[in-house]
Amino acid sequence: MAERPDVDELTIEEYPSNDGIIIMATVNRPEKLNALNLAVKEAIKSLCTWAQDSEKVRVIVFRGASPLPPPEGKRQKPHAFVAGADVSEFVGKDSVGIRPEFEDNVWEAVWKLRKPTIALIDGYALGGGSELALSCDIRISTKRSMFGTPEINLGLIPGGGGTQRLTWLVGYGKAMEMIMGGEMVDGEEAYRIGMVNHIVEPDDLLTKGMEIANNLASKSPLTIQIAKQSVRTALDNPISDGILLEHNMFVDLFDTKDKEIGVGAFMERGKPEWTGE
Repeated sequence: MAERPDVDELTIEEYPSNDGIIIMATVNRPEKLNALNLAVKEAIKSLCTWAQDSEKVRVIVFRGASPLPPPEGKRQKPHAFVAGADVSEFVGKDSVGIRPEFEDNVWEAVWKLRKPTIALIDGYALGGGSELALSCDIRISTKRSMFGTPEINLGLIPGGGGTQRLTWLVGYGKAMEMIMGGEMVDGEEAYRIGMVNHIVEPDDLLTKGMEIANNLASKSPLTIQIAKQSVRTALDNPISDGILLEHNMFVDLFDTKDKEIGVGAFMERGKPEWTGE
Protein backbone atom coordinates (compact mmCIF):
# COMPACT_ATOMS: atom_id res chain seq x y z
CA MET A 1 0.00 0.00 0.00
CA ALA A 2 1.18 3.54 -0.76
CA GLU A 3 2.45 5.63 2.14
CA ARG A 4 0.98 8.95 3.23
CA PRO A 5 3.32 11.75 2.12
CA ASP A 6 5.19 13.64 4.81
CA VAL A 7 6.49 16.99 3.53
CA ASP A 8 6.45 20.42 5.14
CA GLU A 9 4.86 22.08 2.12
CA LEU A 10 1.72 19.90 2.25
CA THR A 11 0.20 19.63 5.71
CA ILE A 12 -2.11 16.62 6.11
CA GLU A 13 -4.60 16.37 8.97
CA GLU A 14 -7.07 13.60 9.73
CA TYR A 15 -10.56 14.31 11.08
CA PRO A 16 -12.59 11.35 12.37
CA SER A 17 -16.01 10.89 10.80
CA ASN A 18 -18.35 7.94 11.26
CA ASP A 19 -16.31 4.81 10.50
CA GLY A 20 -13.61 6.62 8.55
CA ILE A 21 -11.60 9.82 8.29
CA ILE A 22 -11.73 13.09 6.37
CA ILE A 23 -8.36 14.24 5.05
CA MET A 24 -7.55 17.96 5.16
CA ALA A 25 -4.62 18.70 2.82
CA THR A 26 -3.23 22.24 3.16
CA VAL A 27 -0.79 23.61 0.61
CA ASN A 28 1.68 25.26 2.95
CA ARG A 29 3.75 27.83 1.06
CA PRO A 30 2.17 31.08 2.31
CA GLU A 31 5.31 33.09 1.53
CA LYS A 32 4.76 32.14 -2.15
CA LEU A 33 0.95 32.46 -2.01
CA ASN A 34 0.86 28.64 -1.90
CA ALA A 35 2.12 28.35 -5.48
CA LEU A 36 2.48 24.78 -6.73
CA ASN A 37 6.12 23.85 -7.02
CA LEU A 38 7.33 20.40 -8.04
CA ALA A 39 7.59 19.19 -4.42
CA VAL A 40 3.96 20.10 -3.65
CA LYS A 41 2.69 18.57 -6.87
CA GLU A 42 4.49 15.31 -6.19
CA ALA A 43 3.18 15.28 -2.61
CA ILE A 44 -0.43 15.77 -3.76
CA LYS A 45 -0.03 12.96 -6.29
CA SER A 46 1.28 10.68 -3.53
CA LEU A 47 -1.59 11.75 -1.28
CA CYS A 48 -4.10 10.80 -3.97
CA THR A 49 -2.57 7.33 -4.35
CA TRP A 50 -2.52 6.77 -0.59
CA ALA A 51 -6.05 8.12 -0.05
CA GLN A 52 -7.48 5.95 -2.80
CA ASP A 53 -5.83 2.83 -1.35
CA SER A 54 -6.88 3.58 2.24
CA GLU A 55 -10.14 1.95 3.34
CA LYS A 56 -10.49 4.53 6.12
CA VAL A 57 -10.35 7.69 3.97
CA ARG A 58 -13.83 8.91 3.03
CA VAL A 59 -13.32 12.48 1.73
CA ILE A 60 -10.29 14.60 0.73
CA VAL A 61 -10.42 18.38 1.29
CA PHE A 62 -7.86 20.81 -0.21
CA ARG A 63 -7.11 24.32 1.00
CA GLY A 64 -4.26 26.85 1.13
CA ALA A 65 -2.39 28.04 4.20
CA SER A 66 -3.26 31.45 5.63
CA PRO A 67 -0.68 34.24 5.23
CA LEU A 68 2.00 34.54 7.89
CA PRO A 69 2.23 37.60 10.14
CA PRO A 70 4.30 40.20 8.25
CA PRO A 71 7.68 41.45 9.41
CA GLU A 72 7.54 44.75 11.22
CA GLY A 73 6.82 47.57 8.82
CA LYS A 74 5.83 45.24 6.00
CA ARG A 75 2.40 44.64 4.52
CA GLN A 76 0.79 41.22 5.03
CA LYS A 77 0.62 39.02 1.96
CA PRO A 78 -2.88 38.38 0.61
CA HIS A 79 -4.87 35.22 1.24
CA ALA A 80 -4.48 32.49 -1.35
CA PHE A 81 -5.85 29.05 -2.06
CA VAL A 82 -3.15 28.40 -4.64
CA ALA A 83 -1.96 31.37 -6.69
CA GLY A 84 -0.84 29.25 -9.63
CA ALA A 85 2.19 27.21 -10.54
CA ASP A 86 5.64 28.27 -9.39
CA VAL A 87 6.62 30.10 -12.58
CA SER A 88 10.29 30.16 -11.56
CA GLU A 89 10.36 26.45 -12.42
CA PHE A 90 9.40 27.26 -16.04
CA VAL A 91 12.48 29.34 -16.75
CA GLY A 92 14.64 27.82 -19.50
CA LYS A 93 12.46 24.72 -19.94
CA ASP A 94 11.46 23.55 -23.39
CA SER A 95 8.73 21.10 -24.42
CA VAL A 96 10.99 18.09 -23.83
CA GLY A 97 11.70 19.19 -20.27
CA ILE A 98 8.14 20.08 -19.30
CA ARG A 99 6.20 17.30 -21.04
CA PRO A 100 6.78 14.53 -18.41
CA GLU A 101 5.47 16.78 -15.64
CA PHE A 102 2.23 17.39 -17.53
CA GLU A 103 1.73 13.85 -18.84
CA ASP A 104 1.68 12.59 -15.24
CA ASN A 105 0.24 15.63 -13.54
CA VAL A 106 -1.27 16.60 -10.21
CA TRP A 107 -4.58 17.84 -11.63
CA GLU A 108 -5.39 14.50 -13.25
CA ALA A 109 -4.37 12.71 -10.04
CA VAL A 110 -7.01 14.69 -8.12
CA TRP A 111 -9.57 14.38 -10.93
CA LYS A 112 -9.19 10.59 -11.13
CA LEU A 113 -9.72 10.02 -7.40
CA ARG A 114 -12.80 7.84 -6.98
CA LYS A 115 -13.47 9.35 -3.55
CA PRO A 116 -15.15 12.76 -3.06
CA THR A 117 -12.95 15.86 -3.15
CA ILE A 118 -13.69 19.37 -1.92
CA ALA A 119 -11.78 22.63 -2.49
CA LEU A 120 -11.97 25.32 0.21
CA ILE A 121 -10.96 28.54 -1.55
CA ASP A 122 -10.02 31.69 0.33
CA GLY A 123 -8.14 34.26 -1.70
CA TYR A 124 -6.34 33.83 -5.00
CA ALA A 125 -7.03 30.71 -7.08
CA LEU A 126 -5.12 31.41 -10.27
CA GLY A 127 -3.71 29.32 -13.08
CA GLY A 128 -2.77 25.92 -11.73
CA GLY A 129 -4.51 26.79 -8.47
CA SER A 130 -7.77 27.45 -10.26
CA GLU A 131 -7.25 24.16 -12.08
CA LEU A 132 -6.69 22.34 -8.78
CA ALA A 133 -10.06 23.66 -7.59
CA LEU A 134 -11.68 22.69 -10.90
CA SER A 135 -10.30 19.15 -10.48
CA CYS A 136 -12.27 18.76 -7.25
CA ASP A 137 -15.90 17.64 -7.13
CA ILE A 138 -17.19 20.51 -4.98
CA ARG A 139 -15.85 24.06 -4.59
CA ILE A 140 -16.63 26.40 -1.69
CA SER A 141 -15.36 29.98 -1.93
CA THR A 142 -15.17 33.05 0.24
CA LYS A 143 -16.45 36.35 -1.10
CA ARG A 144 -12.91 37.78 -1.14
CA SER A 145 -11.53 35.06 -3.41
CA MET A 146 -10.29 35.77 -6.93
CA PHE A 147 -10.27 33.25 -9.76
CA GLY A 148 -8.40 33.50 -13.03
CA THR A 149 -6.47 31.85 -15.84
CA PRO A 150 -3.64 34.34 -16.45
CA GLU A 151 -1.41 31.93 -18.40
CA ILE A 152 -2.04 33.95 -21.57
CA ASN A 153 0.11 36.71 -20.04
CA LEU A 154 3.05 34.28 -19.98
CA GLY A 155 2.56 33.28 -23.59
CA LEU A 156 0.89 30.05 -22.45
CA ILE A 157 -2.55 28.52 -22.03
CA PRO A 158 -3.93 26.54 -19.07
CA GLY A 159 -2.23 23.13 -19.05
CA GLY A 160 -3.90 21.35 -16.13
CA GLY A 161 -7.32 20.81 -17.65
CA GLY A 162 -8.49 24.40 -17.34
CA THR A 163 -9.62 24.88 -20.95
CA GLN A 164 -11.88 21.84 -20.60
CA ARG A 165 -13.23 21.90 -17.04
CA LEU A 166 -13.79 25.65 -16.94
CA THR A 167 -15.80 25.41 -20.17
CA TRP A 168 -17.93 22.58 -18.75
CA LEU A 169 -18.77 24.70 -15.71
CA VAL A 170 -19.22 28.24 -17.03
CA GLY A 171 -19.89 27.79 -20.77
CA TYR A 172 -18.01 28.60 -23.95
CA GLY A 173 -18.31 32.37 -23.97
CA LYS A 174 -17.21 33.05 -20.39
CA ALA A 175 -14.42 30.48 -20.59
CA MET A 176 -13.08 32.12 -23.76
CA GLU A 177 -13.19 35.53 -22.12
CA MET A 178 -11.30 34.34 -19.05
CA ILE A 179 -8.75 32.21 -20.88
CA MET A 180 -7.98 34.54 -23.81
CA GLY A 181 -8.24 37.74 -21.78
CA GLY A 182 -6.54 36.50 -18.63
CA GLU A 183 -9.14 38.33 -16.55
CA MET A 184 -10.01 37.50 -12.96
CA VAL A 185 -13.45 37.11 -11.40
CA ASP A 186 -14.25 37.49 -7.72
CA GLY A 187 -15.97 34.94 -5.52
CA GLU A 188 -19.46 36.31 -6.05
CA GLU A 189 -19.08 36.29 -9.83
CA ALA A 190 -17.58 32.78 -9.69
CA TYR A 191 -20.68 31.66 -7.82
CA ARG A 192 -23.00 33.44 -10.25
CA ILE A 193 -21.48 31.74 -13.31
CA GLY A 194 -21.41 28.30 -11.69
CA MET A 195 -17.67 28.01 -11.08
CA VAL A 196 -18.20 27.34 -7.36
CA ASN A 197 -20.98 25.55 -5.46
CA HIS A 198 -21.19 27.81 -2.40
CA ILE A 199 -19.99 31.26 -1.34
CA VAL A 200 -19.46 32.11 2.33
CA GLU A 201 -17.74 34.56 4.64
CA PRO A 202 -14.12 33.65 5.46
CA ASP A 203 -14.95 32.67 9.04
CA ASP A 204 -17.57 30.21 7.78
CA LEU A 205 -15.44 28.45 5.14
CA LEU A 206 -14.13 25.59 7.26
CA THR A 207 -17.50 25.03 8.93
CA LYS A 208 -19.29 24.79 5.59
CA GLY A 209 -16.60 22.56 4.13
CA MET A 210 -16.68 20.14 7.05
CA GLU A 211 -20.48 20.11 7.03
CA ILE A 212 -20.44 18.89 3.43
CA ALA A 213 -17.50 16.55 4.01
CA ASN A 214 -19.20 14.91 7.01
CA ASN A 215 -22.38 14.44 5.01
CA LEU A 216 -20.48 12.72 2.18
CA ALA A 217 -18.50 10.63 4.65
CA SER A 218 -21.74 9.32 6.16
CA LYS A 219 -22.73 7.61 2.92
CA SER A 220 -21.77 4.16 1.67
CA PRO A 221 -18.20 4.53 0.34
CA LEU A 222 -18.95 2.02 -2.41
CA THR A 223 -22.11 3.79 -3.56
CA ILE A 224 -20.41 7.20 -3.42
CA GLN A 225 -17.74 5.97 -5.82
CA ILE A 226 -20.35 4.50 -8.17
CA ALA A 227 -22.33 7.75 -8.06
CA LYS A 228 -19.23 9.80 -8.90
CA GLN A 229 -18.37 7.52 -11.79
CA SER A 230 -21.90 7.72 -13.16
CA VAL A 231 -22.05 11.52 -13.01
CA ARG A 232 -18.63 11.82 -14.67
CA THR A 233 -19.96 9.73 -17.57
CA ALA A 234 -22.14 12.70 -18.54
CA LEU A 235 -18.99 14.69 -19.34
CA ASP A 236 -17.61 12.21 -21.86
CA ASN A 237 -20.60 10.53 -23.49
CA PRO A 238 -23.91 11.27 -25.22
CA ILE A 239 -26.82 11.31 -22.78
CA SER A 240 -28.25 8.05 -24.15
CA ASP A 241 -24.98 6.22 -23.38
CA GLY A 242 -24.78 7.81 -19.95
CA ILE A 243 -28.33 6.81 -19.04
CA LEU A 244 -27.65 3.23 -20.11
CA LEU A 245 -24.54 3.13 -17.91
CA GLU A 246 -26.51 4.67 -15.04
CA HIS A 247 -29.19 1.97 -15.38
CA ASN A 248 -26.56 -0.77 -15.28
CA MET A 249 -24.81 0.71 -12.25
CA PHE A 250 -28.13 1.13 -10.43
CA VAL A 251 -29.11 -2.48 -11.09
CA ASP A 252 -25.67 -3.82 -10.09
CA LEU A 253 -25.93 -2.05 -6.72
CA PHE A 254 -28.82 -4.39 -5.86
CA ASP A 255 -26.21 -7.12 -5.44
CA THR A 256 -24.28 -5.21 -2.75
CA LYS A 257 -24.45 -5.55 1.03
CA ASP A 258 -24.70 -1.76 1.41
CA LYS A 259 -27.95 -1.69 -0.57
CA GLU A 260 -29.52 -4.17 1.87
CA ILE A 261 -28.11 -2.22 4.82
CA GLY A 262 -29.42 1.10 3.50
CA VAL A 263 -32.88 -0.16 2.63
CA GLY A 264 -33.14 -2.04 5.93
CA ALA A 265 -32.13 1.02 7.95
CA PHE A 266 -34.68 3.14 6.10
CA MET A 267 -37.47 0.67 6.75
CA GLU A 268 -36.56 0.40 10.44
CA ARG A 269 -35.89 4.16 10.82
CA GLY A 270 -32.34 3.39 11.90
CA LYS A 271 -28.85 4.55 10.98
CA PRO A 272 -27.07 2.48 8.33
CA GLU A 273 -23.74 0.89 9.28
CA TRP A 274 -22.03 0.68 5.91
CA THR A 275 -19.57 -2.09 5.03
CA GLY A 276 -18.40 -0.72 1.68
CA GLU A 277 -19.31 -4.01 0.05
